[in-house]
Amino acid sequence: MAVRCVRRGWLASLVAAGLVASGVLIAMPATAASVPAPLSPSLVAQLAGVSPGELPVMVHGATLADARRAVEATGMARVTIFGKIGVVVARASRDQVEAARSQPGVTYLEGSRPVAVTSVPANDATRSREARQQLRDANGALLDGTGVSIAVIDTGIDGTHPAFAGGKVVRSLKSVCLDESSTTTSCVVSVAPAVDTDTVSLGGHGTHVSSIAAGHSLELTDGTQVSGTAPGAKIVSLSSGAAVAVLAADSALNWVLENHAAPCGPGVSTEQCPPIRVVNNSYGPGGTDLLDVNSATVKLQRELAAEGVVTVWAAGNEGGDGSTSLTNPAGQDPTGGIISVASYNDEGTGTRTGSLSTFSSRGAKADPSTWPDISAPGENIVGACRLYLPICATGLKPQNGPGPLDIGTYNTISGTSMAAPHVAGVVAQLFQADPTATPTEIEAALKSTAFPYPDGEPYQMVDGYLTSFDKGTGLVDVVAAATALGARAS
Repeated sequence: MAVRCVRRGWLASLVAAGLVASGVLIAMPATAASVPAPLSPSLVAQLAGVSPGELPVMVHGATLADARRAVEATGMARVTIFGKIGVVVARASRDQVEAARSQPGVTYLEGSRPVAVTSVPANDATRSREARQQLRDANGALLDGTGVSIAVIDTGIDGTHPAFAGGKVVRSLKSVCLDESSTTTSCVVSVAPAVDTDTVSLGGHGTHVSSIAAGHSLELTDGTQVSGTAPGAKIVSLSSGAAVAVLAADSALNWVLENHAAPCGPGVSTEQCPPIRVVNNSYGPGGTDLLDVNSATVKLQRELAAEGVVTVWAAGNEGGDGSTSLTNPAGQDPTGGIISVASYNDEGTGTRTGSLSTFSSRGAKADPSTWPDISAPGENIVGACRLYLPICATGLKPQNGPGPLDIGTYNTISGTSMAAPHVAGVVAQLFQADPTATPTEIEAALKSTAFPYPDGEPYQMVDGYLTSFDKGTGLVDVVAAATALGARAS
């Protein structure tokens, strides 16, 4: 039985993150005659507990120029900018934060905080393998995610692993926003794709997640067949660095927003390095936080949706009974193309008669906006790992990879962290089926064709879909969703 990456904080063995008060503050532009701009709950908590000194803060402006002026006027030390959403990241004292609240055009001030990371079996509960074998795109190619890059924001990736050999990882980047030893003014820096960025940042989680989304189809030495959901897709890995924090993750989202059309830069062919069409996020704050519509995370993912990129979130590993929402707040965003994923347990059968994972976070019964959108396999998932990496060592069923030296290079791990990349890979397959589809159309295809497995709470009609507060619209069905978008049978 595998050790699940599932309890409080989504991975309590790795990150003992203090939770801040939840809530949503509505930002109003500050003027000389108005009340000061509001602070995010995380920043309120930080200011209450921090001694005088600098802390990271995101200054939101009605325009980027407004945010820049506020940072300069208050003497904050600028770190970087999120240009498309009008945010300047800076280091600031308590007094500077307070002064910035009354600067013209400042709408919101947001703090950073720790978050925690939240593993592909030889089965076909999602019918992904069936789609890869039987469905073709408009050019006649089998539906394996070819022509799409998947961005994975996580702890990094072991680019030397056999799951990613031969140019699978087209870009590898690392967030250094919170690294005070860094001499660069950029929050995201590029590293060689073959560098193992996972060894310095919680080790193993990002490698496992990436292999689920798009790892190569391989046979292990014991005969086990493993495959990423979209083995034809490419991977852009964005490591959170030495700590998983909101600022590091938002910096990665901002990089995707600015570079999704050409992630390897100008002059590199789309065949070698396809556009990013989906971003996987298997991390979150845990607890009872609510969606903060003023946050940089929400602004970034909404802009990504507007530019044709789907954002996928792990729903969380807090369980729950529906009395209150325990789902990842960012995944609660109702914007089309922002998808929250619950964990399904196929119970080792590879079929669609399994159950909802007990650890999978439930939304609040009374508030459908907090419910997961869909379910995907997340329990006892075989994926790429190396035993010396901390996360990989939590799995209790190590398996040797395809080569004679690949000792313990796969392991079995559980969590909604593992469910989300299944859906990210499926999204790559769907964009291959219809490259012109919008994120809203991708989400609609997934939800309207999901298989309503009976375990858990009853389904009810909400906004045109049969859904439930614990498992969303049901188990993802790749064949049905791809067919709805125009894929044709071989």
